[in-house]
This record gives sequence, C-alpha cells and structure tokens, in this order.
Amino acid sequence: MADRRLQVFHAVAKHLSFTKAAEALCMTQPAVTFQVRQLEEQFNARLFDRAQGRITLTPAGQLAFEYAGRILALSGELDGRLRELGGQTAGPLLIGASTTIAEYLLPAVVGEFKVRHPGVLPRLLVANSEVVQERVSDRRLDLGFIEGDSRLPTLASETCCDDELQVVCSPSHPLAKLALVAPRTLAEHGYVGREPGSGTREVVDHYLAKVGMGIDSLQMVMEASSPEALKGLVATGLGFTVMSRATVVKEVLLGELVAIPLAPRLIRNLSVVYPRERIQSRAVDAFVAFARERLQARCVVA
Repeated sequence: MADRRLQVFHAVAKHLSFTKAAEALCMTQPAVTFQVRQLEEQFNARLFDRAQGRITLTPAGQLAFEYAGRILALSGELDGRLRELGGQTAGPLLIGASTTIAEYLLPAVVGEFKVRHPGVLPRLLVANSEVVQERVSDRRLDLGFIEGDSRLPTLASETCCDDELQVVCSPSHPLAKLALVAPRTLAEHGYVGREPGSGTREVVDHYLAKVGMGIDSLQMVMEASSPEALKGLVATGLGFTVMSRATVVKEVLLGELVAIPLAPRLIRNLSVVYPRERIQSRAVDAFVAFARERLQARCVVA
C-alpha cells in the first residue's frame, strides 16, 4: 500500500546498488532508476551521490531512508491489521534479536511459529542488544529479544526466561580443571570478551562490579562481536571467555570446549521489548506468547 517509488528507493538505499535493488524487486534496472528519479523530482532533492561507479546517500537521502523504513513498516502493519479483521493471524512480523538469542535460541521458535501460522511473514534482524532496542524504539521493528531489560522509556520490557553465563575455555586451559570459578581467579588469565554495546558485555561488566572487580581487572587480549568468533578464539587456547551456556552445548558434548559455572553463578534475564504506546497486531501478540513458552522450556536454569 506504500508508494512504490518509496519501496524502490528504500531497496536501492539498503543495497547501495541499483542492480541489486532491481534483482530484489524483480524489476529492470532502468525501471528502478526511473522510480528513484521521480522521487527525487517530487522531493526536489538529490538522494544519491553517484561517482566512480559507486553510490552513496546524500544527507537528504539518509533522512528519506530513515523515514521510508518507518513508513513501509507502518504500511505492513496496516496490511496485517486489515487481514486480522478477517480472522487471520497474518502479515509481516519484524523481529530483532541480539546475536546469542538469534543464533542459538530463536530460529527453531520462529520456524515452529511459521508452520502454525503460514500467513505470517517473519523477518529477523540480528544485532547487539543496543541496536535492537533502537530499531524497535523508532518502529523499524515490531519487537526485539535482548539480554537484560531495556532502559529506553519508549519501550516496554517483559522477561522471557533466565540464561546462565559460564566461563568457557579449551580443555587444556588451567581453568578447565576447576569445578567452579571464583571471579578473582579470572584476573590471572587472558580474557576474550564481547564488544561494547553487547548485552553479554554489559551483564559481565555489571557482575564484576557487583563482586568488587572492574572490567579493567581482567587481562583483555581481544574483543569479538559474535559468539562463534569467541568460541573459535578460546578453542586455540588464547584465553577464556564468559558466554551463555546455550551457545556451547554442542562443543562441550564433543569435548572441544569446557564450560564452568561461576561462583556466585551469573544468571541473567532474556527479555522481549516492544513500543510502549503501540497497539500490537494479533501476529505480534501471538508470537510473543509462543516465544515466551518455547524459550522458557529451552532455558531452564538448574
């Protein structure tokens, strides 16, 4: 229902390529170029800079891109709400999730939900907790799954389940011999941590402060922005990391990594966030209830 020119512009801005946008929209490249030129004439502003075979967004283009994302999301929401009047749970479902949740906990949940509600069209954005909250707050996402609770006043936050973070290292690492790891012991070894903005990073920093330590007390040897990268790094013996036990189930069973609980244990909440002032669609409400039930079953902390 949104202006087709806006859809075409958004695709070009997203891919920064007229060719890739044409492929994604099943259009010819001249047709894409024509639609963008029409929009530029309507706004009386240049939206892209074209130089040396590359395109970039102008300041006007960046502003238009941000608004286009919101407008298209609202259009999709309207489509879904109108379908609901006919008794269907259908329409787009724009989900954001932090890296850990998106890669290890949510795929099966989304898949099962899609089987039950074939009219729903889920899209999943994977980013750290900070980015997910920003996208939900500005309505580019319907809801998001993050580590911890949201501090943004525009968002409502509900706890889905608990998740335990444990020390993870290679079987040959000195920490692998311990049954429990005291926080002070961590300062004696190299640490591979998540990047600033990560929910895991925030939880670990808060835990260390609570037990009288700071992140500076650890021997940080490297930062990485994904659980897979962390696992690969610590498997070499480079150091230890602290991460969700849900991310290393397979590696622990295969004997490739060892996971040891902290003492005191480090348990965090996994939460779902959504706009506080927004009336949720039937698809969003149904997915939140479904995901909470499934995540609680998978994230039982003994």
